[in-house]
Amino acid sequence: MKGQTSKPVVLHEGQGDATWFIGTLMTRKAGTTDGNGNVAFLDQLAPAGFGPPLHLHRREDEGFYILEGEVDFVCDGQALHGSAGTWVFLPKDLPHAYKVRGETAARMLTFTFPAGFERFVSELGSPAPRRTLPPQEPPDVARIAAVAAKYGIEILGPPPD
Repeated sequence: MKGQTSKPVVLHEGQGDATWFIGTLMTRKAGTTDGNGNVAFLDQLAPAGFGPPLHLHRREDEGFYILEGEVDFVCDGQALHGSAGTWVFLPKDLPHAYKVRGETAARMLTFTFPAGFERFVSELGSPAPRRTLPPQEPPDVARIAAVAAKYGIEILGPPPD
């Protein structure tokens, strides 16, 4: 793919493009322009109570490694729970969502196979002026759905309860 590198890439804590993305902080560690483009890798901080809408990916599988916090997932109608040290893999074409449980934020490493999801994050989000959670504001559901469609992501419904 155009723009890929065949050189080593090292990003330390606090490095990588930081984006405020629908109420979360996403720090891009790898994507389509890194290595062979087979994986996007984002360090995600999500506030207590946060949950993306129920959706599915047509282009990529998605995985989460939970570093901190409690997260409930739903995938194809199946309830899954994760806490620190849990890996959750969600295959493409299956409806899924998650919700951060408890009173504290969750920090997760978010992967997609292949890369490309990071471009959706960049287009829909905005550059984070600081590496903190963004101010909370209601999501623009119509804009989320429109941008998601460009990246093969279908919005199916609200976040899980």
